[in-house]
Amino acid sequence: MKLAKRINIAPSLTMAMSTKAKEMRAQGIDVISFAAGEPDFFTPQHIKDAGIKAINENKTYYTPVSGIIELRDKVSQKLKKENGLSYNTDEITINSGAKHSVFNVLAVLVEEGDEVILISPYWVSYSEMVRILGGKITVLPTTEETGFKISPADLNKVISRRTNVLLLNSPNNPTGAVYSREELFALAEYLEDKNVIIISDEIYEKIVYDGNTHISIASYSEKVKEKTVVVNGVSKAFSMTGWRIGYAAGPKDIIGAVNKLQGHTSGNPSSISQWATLAALEKDNSFLNDWVAEFKKRKDYIVRELNGMDDISCRDPEGAFYVFPNVSRLFGKTLHECPINNSVDLANYLLEYGKIAVVPGRAFGTENYIRFSFATSMENITRGIKRFKDSVTV
Repeated sequence: MKLAKRINIAPSLTMAMSTKAKEMRAQGIDVISFAAGEPDFFTPQHIKDAGIKAINENKTYYTPVSGIIELRDKVSQKLKKENGLSYNTDEITINSGAKHSVFNVLAVLVEEGDEVILISPYWVSYSEMVRILGGKITVLPTTEETGFKISPADLNKVISRRTNVLLLNSPNNPTGAVYSREELFALAEYLEDKNVIIISDEIYEKIVYDGNTHISIASYSEKVKEKTVVVNGVSKAFSMTGWRIGYAAGPKDIIGAVNKLQGHTSGNPSSISQWATLAALEKDNSFLNDWVAEFKKRKDYIVRELNGMDDISCRDPEGAFYVFPNVSRLFGKTLHECPINNSVDLANYLLEYGKIAVVPGRAFGTENYIRFSFATSMENITRGIKRFKDSVTV
């Protein structure tokens, strides 16, 4: 059997580690998973009720490919009120999750050989999406010393006449880095006159800590807004990962192209999920304050515990619900007869020996780290961190 060359991509290591952990649990093995990037809170009841209401009212048929007008209008209001961005409803498309939004936008922008700048560490699917589309990946690495963020000078070193897209993610998965207004607007000023489209993945915008705030790069100027596609959704902030609703807002010609593509691939997102999302964006969401406070408590604990270890250093994230500790000092060691030469070795060892699931840094385009998601209970975190310590201390 011959498969298309475009499918010569790496499987998602986040999904792989999470799936393996679930399989081990099904076998009766007590595995604690730090792999999944989804909140452990339940979808709020008023959102579930809206989905049930949609079913009972028979809102179960095809909708416009771009999404129901009520939801696009509500997204428009949200972007204006919360992000200072003005979009008409024909500049907004509703998709089957923010991942789908990112892929759709890349698909209508990237041709064979076009360069896409990825800021490393980057979310695992960005690179494989670009490869599927035949694009050329230009990796712009960051370090702990720079807060895992880039500057205009960094961009200037890698942008070329073939550069078509810059993929920006703040708050960032996996590092939790959040660009300040000053940092983001410096990038915007540099990019304002460059022939580069910015895809700004803002899915973690509501999960920020310690006085940090989310800013959209598109809010810098009308000129920057005209070359930016803002991607967001409800999976993370509203604990609606399985509902699969994301959205993109940007120039009308790009959004129109996305709708054309979507019309021939997935069609409209779930009608039921769209009506539930409308309720999510309409109602008072003060519950998010409690969720973020709980995430912060978990974050503070896990950062403190990891930094108390001899061979581990862990930067305190400003947003999202991940920590990304540097574990490179463990490389070259043998732990319980298991040689650890890289992040994949360590992740596999921790799953088999320590019975904890983490994601190796290699999945995010960098080798010296592993990712822990703290979107799990405090009980799991305390037990899991103890297992981690016991596993790497010999």
